[in-house]
Amino acid sequence: MNPTTRLTAELEGDFVVFLIGFRINALWKVSAWLPLVQAMPKMLKELAEHPELGMLGGRFAGMTLIQYWRSTEHLNAYAQSRQHEHLPAWRAFNQNARRARGAVGIWHETYRVAAGQYETVYIDMPAFGLGQVGQLKPATGRRETAEGRINPSAV
Repeated sequence: MNPTTRLTAELEGDFVVFLIGFRINALWKVSAWLPLVQAMPKMLKELAEHPELGMLGGRFAGMTLIQYWRSTEHLNAYAQSRQHEHLPAWRAFNQNARRARGAVGIWHETYRVAAGQYETVYIDMPAFGLGQVGQLKPATGRRETAEGRINPSAV
């Protein structure tokens, strides 16, 4: 890679950014958090093997998982499906969490992103984030500045 490589990512159409994470509050209550840790790789494998489910890609950042989805409809359909890994894991987590109150915390945030309403830049980086699921393009011309990337008509 050229040491001055500047890239940006573009993804056609609307998409969803889904952040999910957890925090272990009682390390010694392994039965409360271990099933959660063991369930996530199974879900990610299933989603990677079935792109039609709508997950475009994702990456861990510490104990946070950043995912990109085609739509909230895809995300919610996967979360509620009885035929996939998530729902049984979610039910098991809730049962364990009730038994070990406060031992593990979980959170998530969902953001709908309208087409073209985002901006990215990657300098001397491998494909990362939206750059892993979208198309990487040189950050030149109108893509040279943050304003040009997010508002191409203003340039």
